[in-house]
This record gives sequence, structure tokens and C-alpha cells, in this order.
Amino acid sequence: MGKRGKRYLLAKKKIDKNKSYEPLEAIKLVKETSKSRFEESVEIAISLNIKPKEKGERVRGTVILPQGTGKKVKILVFAKGDKAREAEKTGADYVGTEETVEKIEEGWLDFDAVVSTPEMMKIVAKLGRILGPRGLMPSPKIGTVNDDPASVIEELKKGKVEYRNDATGVIHVLLGKISFSKEALWDNLKVLLTSLVKDRPPTVKGRYIKGISLCSTMGPGVKVNVEKTLEML
Repeated sequence: MGKRGKRYLLAKKKIDKNKSYEPLEAIKLVKETSKSRFEESVEIAISLNIKPKEKGERVRGTVILPQGTGKKVKILVFAKGDKAREAEKTGADYVGTEETVEKIEEGWLDFDAVVSTPEMMKIVAKLGRILGPRGLMPSPKIGTVNDDPASVIEELKKGKVEYRNDATGVIHVLLGKISFSKEALWDNLKVLLTSLVKDRPPTVKGRYIKGISLCSTMGPGVKVNVEKTLEML
């Protein structure tokens, strides 16, 4: 790990690494320890008691954060005819065709989300090895393969985010911007955790959420008390 800057080290002194904070207190600390000149994002890492490799336990879903993410989402939609025109009117940044597939294969990735109508998936499928590892591949499970792409665009613009565990069972999600109020960030956090709890794999025994940590883009992590947080949902 590279040498940490003076701002980071000063911010870290405000945090007791041995303490798990109540959620609103943790959010307050994240806001207080954000010292960058640009507006940082607030990110959450949630460690789950799952075994993706051994038991195939996976958690994946979507949720609309009520306060949004504060991030402008660039949306690429694969559609034709009326559905393509509706997508453009609703706010799609790009409408894709066969030429767009070739462009992506050549390295173009200037978008944050991909939506496709079912009929267009036959050409989008070629991009699995590129979009899949980046979490951008359209999927019926998360609603991004849809015969009504305009409705999906509206949800993404409102703050719909996807979550999925990594190989170690941790979920990383953008929760909002540092300029959000404590209450707004807590509102997003509650909705996210409620959705995660509903998606608990039936094979998981005992404690499901092992740990929660919040941080700003450039700031230190703040541990959140899991039990107290779940009691407040």
C-alpha cells in the first residue's frame, strides 16, 4: 500500500478503529473525515456470511435508493423502432445497434448501465466476456433485459442500483454523495439493508450480515454496529 497523505492520517485519528458506531454516528464521521477538494461519494461494504465458492451461495439484486445516488448515470440501450425512440425520449444517453457492439469490442465503454430488449440480446450476447466482468451485462434477473426499456431508464435515473457479492462474500454499493444529509444517507442505507435481508439465501445458517463499513471515496473506513443498525430498520 502506498504512503497515506496527511489529510487521510488526520481524518483517521478521529475514528476509533476498535469501535463499531451507531449508523447515524458513523455517517456523521464519514462526512467529517471527507477532506478532498472534490465532492466524494459515500460507499458501503457489507460482509455476508455466505460461501459463494463452496455452497454456491450468492446474493444479487437491485433496489431503488429513495434519495438517489447523486451520480449521473450514462445509460446505453439496445433497442429498435418505437422502443428505441421511447428510450431516447426517456433519457437514454446512447441507443445501441450492431455497430455499437463492434465499437464496444474495440474498447469503447463510456457508459454506466446497459439495458436491452429481449430481441436485441442475440447481438448483445456477444459482449458477455466484456460486459460480464464489469457488472454491465443485461440480465432478466435484475430487470435490465426488458421489453419496456423506457421504464428501466426511469428507475435507473431515480437511483436504482445493483448489488452482488464478490468472491469473498462482500457487497460494495455507492450509497450517495458526501453532500447528502445524514438523514438522506441513512434513508438509502435502510432501504438497501432491508432488500439484502429479503435476499438472504435459505441455506445460510446463523448470522447473515457479519460486518458493515462506511467510507468516503478518499476517506478512512468507519465500522457500523450491525446489531443496532438492523434493530433500527
